[in-house]
Amino acid sequence: MFTRRSFLAASATAAALYSMPGAFAQSRSSTTALLSRAIPSSGERLPVIGAGTSGSFEVSVGSAQYEQLKQVLKIFFDSGARVFDTAPNYGPADDVLGRLLEEGGWRDSTFLATKIAADSRADAEAQWAESLRRLRTDKVELLQVHNLRDWQHQLPYARELQQQGKTRYVGVTHYIDSGLPELERILRSEKLDFIQIHYSVNSPAAARTVLPLAQDKGVAVLINRAFDDGRLFARVKDQPLPAWAQEAGIGSWAQLFLKFAISHPAVTSVIPATGRPDRQLDQLEAGRGELLTSQQQEALIRQFS
Repeated sequence: MFTRRSFLAASATAAALYSMPGAFAQSRSSTTALLSRAIPSSGERLPVIGAGTSGSFEVSVGSAQYEQLKQVLKIFFDSGARVFDTAPNYGPADDVLGRLLEEGGWRDSTFLATKIAADSRADAEAQWAESLRRLRTDKVELLQVHNLRDWQHQLPYARELQQQGKTRYVGVTHYIDSGLPELERILRSEKLDFIQIHYSVNSPAAARTVLPLAQDKGVAVLINRAFDDGRLFARVKDQPLPAWAQEAGIGSWAQLFLKFAISHPAVTSVIPATGRPDRQLDQLEAGRGELLTSQQQEALIRQFS
C-alpha cells in the first residue's frame, strides 16, 4: 500500500533530482552520445545501454514507484536510449511499461523486446495476444523464446509472427550458466537475429563459447544480470573503485559493471532495470566514453572470481 505521504516523498525526491546542478541536464545536453552497435542481421544500430522491467516495473499504477518510473523513462529516452526488454511473466510489468510508453508518447522511439514463455502453440498464441494488449501495441521489434522454454516449437511460431510483420527480429534467452551448452547448440543449428544471456564480472563463462560464437554467426546479443541481481553491489559495499577507473571515466560501480559487459565486442546492448531516476542517470553514463581494455576486463574477472 502506498500512502499520500509516500507519494509526496517520491515526488519530492524526483523534483530534487531534477533541480540538482548538472544532474538531469547532463543527460539531456551531454555532448557525448551513447555508444551504439549494429544488429548484424540488418545493420540497424542500437545504443549499448538499454533497460529491463523485471522487478523495477512490477509496481501499482498510480503508486509512488509508478510516478518515479515516469522520470526514469524521461531520462532514458532523452539520453537517446531505445532498448526496453520485458516479458509476460514479470507480474504487472507489461501493463506498467505499456501505459508509460503511451502516456509519454515514447512507443515510436522504443526498440521493444518481449518474450514467449509457453509450453504449447495454443498457450503461446493466447499469451502473444495478451502481451500486445498489455503493451498497448500491435507489434514489437524483438520476440524472444524465454529461457529456451519449448524452443523447438516456440521459435518456429516466433518466425511465423516475423513473416507476418508482427516482429522484426527473433531470438532466444537464458540467464544462468546451465543454459550455455544448449545456447551454443542452438547458435550452431538455427538462424537467429538475437540471443539474450547473462554476463558479468563474476559470471564471465559466456565469453568462452557463446559470445564468440554469436559474433561469428552474426547474431546480436543482449546482456541481462550484469549486476548479478544486485549481489555485486553487496560485495563492493564501502570499497573504492579500482585505481584505474577514474582515468577510464568511470564514476561508480554500476558504471564499471555495465562497462565490463559492453566492452565485449559481441555485445549489442545491456539491459539493467531500475526504478530510480538517479540510478538511471548513473547507468547511462556507462554507455559513453572509452571501453575497458582486455587487461582491465581480466583484472575484474580475477577480482570477482
